Amino acid sequence: MSAEPFDKRDGWMWYDGAMVPWNDAKIHVLTHGLHYGSCVFEGERAYGGEIFKLDEHSARLKESARLLDFEIPYSVAEINAACREVLVKNSFTDAYLRPVAWRGSEMMGVSGQQNKIHLAIAAWQWPSYFDPEERLKGIRIGNAKYRRPDPQTAPSTSKAAGLYMICTISKHAAERAGFADALMLDWRGYVAECTGANIFFVKDGVIHTPLADAFLNGITRQTVIELAKRRGFEVQERRITPDELPGFQECFISGTAAEVTPVSEIDGIHFQPGQVTKTLFEDYMAEVQPKKKAA
Repeated sequence: MSAEPFDKRDGWMWYDGAMVPWNDAKIHVLTHGLHYGSCVFEGERAYGGEIFKLDEHSARLKESARLLDFEIPYSVAEINAACREVLVKNSFTDAYLRPVAWRGSEMMGVSGQQNKIHLAIAAWQWPSYFDPEERLKGIRIGNAKYRRPDPQTAPSTSKAAGLYMICTISKHAAERAGFADALMLDWRGYVAECTGANIFFVKDGVIHTPLADAFLNGITRQTVIELAKRRGFEVQERRITPDELPGFQECFISGTAAEVTPVSEIDGIHFQPGQVTKTLFEDYMAEVQPKKKAA
């Protein structure tokens, strides 16, 4: 990533129905979404001028807002069109997009029922979430202090900004310890996910991944499972305990930003990026490329 601050960049953003210069896309400091976490977002990637799984991302954005008790005042089709408009306006073909929706500043207190709902969409060029050389040989992951919350205590299936607070803390701690990311458990002690990506393990050609019942069922995760099944791999979505990790041979993570990234270590437990990981990495990169329409 560039070291240039995001608020100092040039470009255009879609903001509440209009295209505005990048530096004019601002909010007030007394915005409800900033103080009380009433904010949801998406991460999307464009490849060759087309945004991968755009419908699914826009629909999830709307659903995340519903789970946080607010309604985004745009349809999925309108959000899709706005995302495409941002890509074209910035002359990007390969880029990362960030739609974000939040409660505004009309009321300042826990209750924000009269606050206006805002939607903004930004795009920038972001080649890889992890260092390219480290990614090729497999990233190293540590263990997180905090766990994913019980779905009875938080809307864990939403892509809500507030749910990422513990992810930021965990990733910072991991980076200070020399790791690229952190593995989070769920509130019961089962393996859940990394701070911004889902996780997969391989043993004797069988793919194992945590059951997405306490964390976000990633769109990339769903795509990888579909690709694996197309290849004839057996995929087991199940609860995985930490003491099972030494028995797995391969490990990789998936996410819009991470794409498919091999893992070489989880806090002293080593894995060897192998054929299953390589195959799914290649299949995913082929899947995201725009498909030529038949004449």
